Amino acid sequence: MENEKRQGVMWWQLFTSFFKIGVFTFGGGYAMIPLIEREVIDRRGWVERQQFLELLTLAQSAPGPISLNTSVFVGYRMDGYRGAFASILGVVIPSFVIILLIAMFFTEIRHNHVVEAAFKGMRPAVVALIVAPIMGLAKGMGWKRILLALVAAVVVWKLSVSPILFILLGAVGGILWTFLHTKREKR
Repeated sequence: MENEKRQGVMWWQLFTSFFKIGVFTFGGGYAMIPLIEREVIDRRGWVERQQFLELLTLAQSAPGPISLNTSVFVGYRMDGYRGAFASILGVVIPSFVIILLIAMFFTEIRHNHVVEAAFKGMRPAVVALIVAPIMGLAKGMGWKRILLALVAAVVVWKLSVSPILFILLGAVGGILWTFLHTKREKR
């Protein structure tokens, strides 16, 4: 079933899906997550919800913007290097063109009260777009993982511990858990 799903996805489908996401997203990488989730899980059925959560975890751990990393991982999963390249182009081109146009004309309209009001008006929507995927992803985590994430966030915030330490500890813990779990299944 999964191979059938992967074979049916062409690079141009990945490009157009991520292009739409890139065009209609304001607020950066985290604001794109609910749109990516809706497109690749709910609408297209390319990735299962649990797989998306795993891809998103990898995307957060890798250097670079989360939206780009997520698009690369989904694209690669569906159509190899060609899919990764198509996905990243799709998500980057709209932002690049929009920023280029803004840079060309922003100096002329920067102090316009309508433009300033529009940017101020977008702020609450961007916050909501960032909070929405966090709430959605938390549903599938279970209370133990949520508690662990909250403890890690508090330690990073209050004690100024590097989040990289938690990423490394999580990776080592996941490898050990998988190793022990696989070893038990073989018995």
